[in-house]
Amino acid sequence: MAVLGFVFACIPGALIVGWILLPIAFILGIVGVCQAGKTKGTSVAAIITSVVGTVVGFIVFFTVVSDAFEESFGSGGDVSVATPGAPAQEAGPDAGDQDTSADQGTRTNPYPLGSVITEGDWQVIINSVTPDANDAVAEENTFNDPPPPGSQYLLANVTITYTGSDPQGEMPFTTITYVTADGNTVNSYDNSVVAPDSLDTLSPLFQGASTTGNLAFTVPTASATQGTLAVEPTMFSDKVFVAVN
Repeated sequence: MAVLGFVFACIPGALIVGWILLPIAFILGIVGVCQAGKTKGTSVAAIITSVVGTVVGFIVFFTVVSDAFEESFGSGGDVSVATPGAPAQEAGPDAGDQDTSADQGTRTNPYPLGSVITEGDWQVIINSVTPDANDAVAEENTFNDPPPPGSQYLLANVTITYTGSDPQGEMPFTTITYVTADGNTVNSYDNSVVAPDSLDTLSPLFQGASTTGNLAFTVPTASATQGTLAVEPTMFSDKVFVAVN
C-alpha cells in the first residue's frame, strides 16, 4: 500500500489516491512495528515510504498549482511594443531579466519615450519625463517636502488606456518604477509628495477610456537621466524598460 501510494503521489492526476493510501500505509506500518514477536522490516519500510511519498506528493502538488497559476495569469511574452513610427513588436518573455544591448526593451537598450506598450486589454505610454521637477513639485503643494540632499524629483507623464469590454469597467493595475543607473528600484510611493496632475489609478476605466497624469520619483541628481523606467502593463506582466530622455 505504501508503494502504491508513493506511485500515485507522483502522478498529478492521481494525487488524491496517493494521499489516501499513504496515511493508511503509515498507520499500518506503526501497527506492525508495535506488534511483538514479528519481523518489523516491512513495517519500517512502509513508514519510511509513506513519509517520503507524502513529501513527494506535496512537491508534485505545489508544482502543478504553480504551473497552473503561471499558465492562467503569467504574461508569457504577450507584451507588444510599438515604437514611434514603427509597427508593434512582441517583447520576449525574458525582456525584463536580460541585460544585453541586442534586445530592445532591456535596461541597456530601452524603448524610446512615446512607445505604446500593450498587453491584453491595457496600453501604456510614457509620454514625457521631466528629470528635474523640484520646482513643479514644490509649487503643487506647500506641504511637499524638498528632496533629500543629492536627490531630485523626476516626473513621468503616463497615459493608461483600457481597451477591454467589461461592462463594470476595470481599474488599471499598471506598475511603473524608476531603476537607477546602479540598478536600484525607486517607487513613486517611496515619497509622500503630491505630484502635479497626479496619475489616477484608482478610478475604473471603461472601454476606450484613458487616464493621464504624472508619477513623481526621488532619483539621484548625479545620474537622474541615466536611469530607466520599468513598465508592467498588468499585474503579472514582464518588465519592459523605457528611456527617460
